[in-house]
Amino acid sequence: MWSPDVLVLVFSTFFLAGFIKGVVGFGLPVVILALLVPTLGLKTAIALVIVPAVVTNTWQALVGGHLREIVGRIWPMLLLGCAFIWIGVGFLAGADARLATGVLGILLASYATYSLTQAQLRPPRGWEVWLTPLVGVLSGFAYGYTGSLMIPGVIYLQALGFNRNMLVQSLGITFLIMTSVLGISLSGHDLMPSETALLSAASLVPTGIGMVVGQRYRHRISEELFRKLFFWALLVAGIYMILRAVL
Repeated sequence: MWSPDVLVLVFSTFFLAGFIKGVVGFGLPVVILALLVPTLGLKTAIALVIVPAVVTNTWQALVGGHLREIVGRIWPMLLLGCAFIWIGVGFLAGADARLATGVLGILLASYATYSLTQAQLRPPRGWEVWLTPLVGVLSGFAYGYTGSLMIPGVIYLQALGFNRNMLVQSLGITFLIMTSVLGISLSGHDLMPSETALLSAASLVPTGIGMVVGQRYRHRISEELFRKLFFWALLVAGIYMILRAVL
């Protein structure tokens, strides 16, 4: 059974994550992991992400009008990513918690640094044929092992040259498919007990409320400033996880 303190922490975290997603359109999984891993551990935090992440990305994946075009371009990444998620979760199941948390910290800090510097990778063009499946392998393993798809998955999608609407839809498609497979993999490795699955489902409520509130404030606050604050906070959280793993 979950204690009242844990429930307050979980629901507050999902509300904040929903709020951030409502304002800037992304950030749900990374916020949840950054705030819950230090208290609940990586394995539990990843499991709690599943239901809200799948539900909130379903609409994003299906709306946009470019489903066939996007899938036709990134299907090798999705296919191999799903296969290697199972392998990553297998490593997570037997992993030292400090090591896995440290790896997650490195990924979060790296993504935050990349975003704060506003770096932009060039489209892969002729390299895309073999680079897309390679990114799928690396992203799938990283997602299964750490719960983070940001490096290299999200950065690679940003480099493909999609227009804004296609990028948003491609992120929704990727997170929807790969998070669904992540949930199945966690269950197959006994990392998704029924009480955790129920709490993940219950977390949809504060997540939805947070998203609605965030969408209402989207045009009342500076989105650029909010993004910078978000990435700085993510950088601090990543460094904190790294320090916890090595000290």
